[in-house]
Amino acid sequence: MSLLNNVIDHALDDGYAEATARRAAEGGPVPKPLRARLGLAAGLVLAAAVVTVGAAEARVSAPVVAKERQELIDRIESANGNADDLERDVDRIRAEVGERQRVALEQHGGDQGELVALLSGATPVQGPGVKLVVDDAKGSDSGGGGPRESAGFSDTGRVRDRDMQRVVNGLWESGAEAVAINGQRLTSLSAIRAAGDAILVDNRPLVPPYTVLALGDGQRLSTAFQDSADGQYLHVLVENFGIRSSISAEGALSLPAAPSLIVRTAEPRGTGAATPAGRATADKGKGTS
Repeated sequence: MSLLNNVIDHALDDGYAEATARRAAEGGPVPKPLRARLGLAAGLVLAAAVVTVGAAEARVSAPVVAKERQELIDRIESANGNADDLERDVDRIRAEVGERQRVALEQHGGDQGELVALLSGATPVQGPGVKLVVDDAKGSDSGGGGPRESAGFSDTGRVRDRDMQRVVNGLWESGAEAVAINGQRLTSLSAIRAAGDAILVDNRPLVPPYTVLALGDGQRLSTAFQDSADGQYLHVLVENFGIRSSISAEGALSLPAAPSLIVRTAEPRGTGAATPAGRATADKGKGTS
């Protein structure tokens, strides 16, 4: 134990310590360990000076940066406010134009003005009908898209734009007088298309599940659609690809007017009143144009 204490207390050999002290007194070179310590100290002093200067500059420039940041935030908020105001103006003007077009259709439709407004989607309608809900298969990626994959390839279980086209056409052919998908009213100019994985109705994206409302004799319309070729097509999707579907007759449905009705030309259709079958035939193709 005394030997260990002696090593700790006299880590440097006495002769070496004496030679070092003599060299320093005679002006000889300083040992390398001491020079290294002095260099390290000088480096630390320099680093501290750099940090101090940087902190001082940052403290001076902080108010300027904060002011510029706030000015940028104010400009963004102002631009967003202007965009919101313009969007409200567009919606208001679009509503005014749509209302005037609806009034014009009702006035110039003669004794069939109500029918013209109904078939063109110019006015909101209420009445009995069917509610058809179509949804992607469980576990599939959300969204529809392009044409269904050909035989021999696995299907994703998603509803496609072509599927919705057939569903809508089947409802028209089965006697529907007005149709809407997810609250969007279909007209003779409506189009159901795909953009990537999304299904669009009149360039507005839809989100599954797809709720189709169709006005007509509820029970008769439901039976006619399920017995039609398009109804059987939907049944095949349910059985083979896991597409989910449900249909029910409803006593009271409410469909909005078409959001952006465009009147191009009009031609008289004769003096006789159109029959429901004639209306269905005239409306065939809605949703696929």
